[in-house]
Amino acid sequence: MKIIKDQIGREITLKSTPKRIVSLVPSQTELLYDLALENELVGITQFCVHPFHLKSTKTIVGGTKKVDYEKIKELNPDFILCNKEENAYDMLPELEKIAPTYFSDINTINNAIDLILHLGSILNRRTESDNLAHKIEYKLNDFKNFIKDKPARKVAYFIWANPWMVAGNDTFINEMLQLNKFENIYDHMSRYPKINIQKLRWEGDPEVIILSSEPYKFEDKHAMELGSFTNRAITVFGDGEMFSWPGSRLLLAFDYFKKLHEKLESHF
Repeated sequence: MKIIKDQIGREITLKSTPKRIVSLVPSQTELLYDLALENELVGITQFCVHPFHLKSTKTIVGGTKKVDYEKIKELNPDFILCNKEENAYDMLPELEKIAPTYFSDINTINNAIDLILHLGSILNRRTESDNLAHKIEYKLNDFKNFIKDKPARKVAYFIWANPWMVAGNDTFINEMLQLNKFENIYDHMSRYPKINIQKLRWEGDPEVIILSSEPYKFEDKHAMELGSFTNRAITVFGDGEMFSWPGSRLLLAFDYFKKLHEKLESHF
């Protein structure tokens, strides 16, 4: 019997090392796979797309906001993995009736590394989690050297259209923007506010507009509409997973960011 705390401070009692895990978080499903826990993973969401083959080998239990509790119960899990950002908190009472439920809460890279190490400890994958954390820290330090002499640029990061929504403060996306020396013009607003795009010039007039690949599928027409309300802002279609998946995808994110900056430099 072991008592642990999740990242929102809840105490969770585990009878033994979990052997049947349901993950309701796409980025953490990928993380479990990279921690050599594919066999222990029994249930995932329809949005758990990495690695792709899991969708045909694991049971799909719903989405991130709405799940089939009976289907989860039938899997007889002994550990359920959730995230404050991805999952509705009101799911917790029903999930806890089924199995111990861990909520992660990640707004910084340090939070992400802490989760990797904590899950490694809980799930008996300390060596794998230590190695992964060290690789991420190495790539992070390398990227910091790469970015240190780059100019800061004002940025707006869009996640939705009609209504138009952006990433503000208190988000992992904002942490990644800061790392890239992208000055978020909506940093003074919390979470994911709705904004009036007709006020873009007056609210900071971004040099760069990033249209995230998730959760909304932006098109060229959206880029053109946004551009009409700025003074020649460059619009790029950004890989949302690189900006918002705080797990093992970080191993790929820093190389992606380097290429993004090289692309932007060709426009300035």
